[in-house]
Amino acid sequence: MPFSTSTPAQPEQVSQPVRIPPPTAAQQLVLDRIEQQRERLRARRAAHDRPLAVAESHAGAGADESLVLRTAWFVREHPWAVAAMVLLAAVAGPRRLVRWAGVLLPVLVRLKR
Repeated sequence: MPFSTSTPAQPEQVSQPVRIPPPTAAQQLVLDRIEQQRERLRARRAAHDRPLAVAESHAGAGADESLVLRTAWFVREHPWAVAAMVLLAAVAGPRRLVRWAGVLLPVLVRLKR
């Protein structure tokens, strides 16, 4: 009798779903804590992603605005930072400001490219 390359004529076995017994009380407590932790992580991730999406939408809108408009926006949004910079400039004096501007402006121009 020659060897056959076809599969034997045996009926295929249908796998039965594995029945998992219901969890015990201690196991259910652990499962509940896991679910609570997953919910906290989802909420934290959503809270973290929300400001990033807002920042991305604002970054795209301000890219084509002029330097004056962006500066005005910064002054409106960060008044304490602007006040601190003005106070620091007044304390440093004009000579130091000119000296530091000569150092920082070329660096900023290179970073802008």
